[in-house]
Amino acid sequence: MTKLSVNVNKIATLRNARGGDFPNVVKTSADIERFGAEGITIHPRPDERHIRYQDAYDLKKTVTTEFNIEGNPIQKFMDMVLAICPTQVTLVPDGINAVTSNAGWDTIKHQDFLKEVIAEFKLKGIRTSVFIDPDFKLIEAAATTGADRIELYTEAFATQYALGNKLAIKPYTESAVLANKLGLGINAGHDLSLDNIEFFAENIPNLLEVSIGHALIAESLYLGLENVINMYKYKLKAKG
Repeated sequence: MTKLSVNVNKIATLRNARGGDFPNVVKTSADIERFGAEGITIHPRPDERHIRYQDAYDLKKTVTTEFNIEGNPIQKFMDMVLAICPTQVTLVPDGINAVTSNAGWDTIKHQDFLKEVIAEFKLKGIRTSVFIDPDFKLIEAAATTGADRIELYTEAFATQYALGNKLAIKPYTESAVLANKLGLGINAGHDLSLDNIEFFAENIPNLLEVSIGHALIAESLYLGLENVINMYKYKLKAKG
């Protein structure tokens, strides 16, 4: 079964807009788990414009499902993850000023660096995942970094699917087949939504986890948070 991990960065963005503590990230994350999500994801950035590093420490005390921390493994990020020991760390090659994640790792160019940081995390028993484009050579290189999983960067699929191009799933399906052969677990995220999640999931063999934030929170403004979480879970199960 594919697990749903909810990215709560947008909750932090809303909180920070008024400078107070409402909505409270810890309370909302607990509610999201209570509503049925199987994981909580955060992506702290160096400027702490949404999720703050302190949020990560606070969530460590309360998250009862899987806790996934995404980010670029700069030293501050490394220190935080090694101190918290979440269920999973997802390595993302964000630029410092990036509005959102917009590219996967070049696992060939950064092979030695990834091997080094992944080894540190695995010594602490943290599951590791590498954010990556659906490219065979990059996936093959990811398999030699020591990573446990890859997270397929799904923006290209989502953009094309919205235009009616269902063939956009093909490189993702083929990449998943390759990853399975190489012994890599498969996660996915970025621009997945209620509109495309069922089609995506039914075409990705052994999809272990999807991480969804922006769309899920936006959809919840109209449909309600508990309702939307259960709609995602239904669509993920519907893939059979």
